[in-house]
Amino acid sequence: MRKLNSYENSRAQFARAAKVIPSGIYGHQGPAEGCYIPIEAFPLYSDHAQGSYFWDVDGNRFIDYMCAYGPNVLGYNDPDVDEAARRQAEKENCVTAPSTVMIDFAELLVDTVASADWAFFAKNGNDVTTGAVMCARAYTHRKKIVFFKGYYHGVSPWTQKIDYPGILEEDVCNNLYVEWNNFDQLCEVFERYKGEIAAVIGQPYMHGNFMDNQMPAPGFWQKVRKLCTDNDVVLIIDDVRAGFRMDLAGSDHYFGFEADLICFCKALANGYNVSALCGKDFLKNSMSSLSYTGSYWMSAVPFAAGIACLTKMKKLGMPELLIEKGKKLKGGLLKAAADNGFNLHVTGIESLPYLRIADDPSLRLHQQWVAECVKRGIFFTNHHNHFINASLSDADIQETIEVADEAFRVIRERMD
Repeated sequence: MRKLNSYENSRAQFARAAKVIPSGIYGHQGPAEGCYIPIEAFPLYSDHAQGSYFWDVDGNRFIDYMCAYGPNVLGYNDPDVDEAARRQAEKENCVTAPSTVMIDFAELLVDTVASADWAFFAKNGNDVTTGAVMCARAYTHRKKIVFFKGYYHGVSPWTQKIDYPGILEEDVCNNLYVEWNNFDQLCEVFERYKGEIAAVIGQPYMHGNFMDNQMPAPGFWQKVRKLCTDNDVVLIIDDVRAGFRMDLAGSDHYFGFEADLICFCKALANGYNVSALCGKDFLKNSMSSLSYTGSYWMSAVPFAAGIACLTKMKKLGMPELLIEKGKKLKGGLLKAAADNGFNLHVTGIESLPYLRIADDPSLRLHQQWVAECVKRGIFFTNHHNHFINASLSDADIQETIEVADEAFRVIRERMD
């Protein structure tokens, strides 16, 4: 049996943080958000990171399958990306007039992403999903937006629900909701609100939290594409999470259609803070018309990092590499589960796997297994998809499978 982690310093640091920071750690990485249950199994603060690992403030090392919730795609402190960022920082970063490296990055994205005629840069995924919706409304002069139930498109008020704290009815009154993969229901909504719909926004496949991930039904996106074209509705793909982990040309390209607007962030620059909205030429003037920017949106260092990251991803054949690693992990985890009498579901693209022990609808069994893995140095979270990065080695995968097997045995003994 492996030695279990302890987190005394993490808890002491959290006590400090709670006095001066709302929730101590806010957002989805915080202990109150449902991904760290039971909380005592998880570290709360990191000290340093390298490749596929991070070390917490108590000195525990973790093989990290959250990858900073996605940005770590090549490995922490990738030397090529960091060197490009360092060289750019020596020249300039946040300056009154933007660096031409912004143009270089836009040209690279337009050359790489199949549906892109232009690129617009911001900082977070939420920035570009919001920009996409504003652009669609500016182009169509319509209000309503269609969502697929189970979505996550950021934290702006338009992305949330009427019963969420701080959200007004006016924020979401133009939102329409349909079931994922239910094309007939989508057609009914289009008919009911004919001439009122500005856009359909969706993830390339349904990779929401607290549920098995679902791929699109055969032909689904092709039918949605035609429906939007026939009704002059803008089709937005939120590729913030899956982008470049399925297809370097965009996840719409992976599924054989083209979006009008496509949003990227997490894997774009290996942790440097930049996001991109790419779009079709007919929407370029509408995007230009928006009053939409931010103090750091044209910072040069993240653009240089993004160029280095995307260039290296092309060289490595990134999606195929990550999917291959993910398949090795998936096979090992499924065998470990089955050997111990558990029904583990691993769904979604293998480079972005979602894990769920299906033996218990209360989810507690799954939470117990994840907790036992984390205490032994494998950083999973409970109800979120996980991320594969290029620095993950076969030895890391083997260690993960061994720890997973031990964790399964522990909870099996506990049940017996």
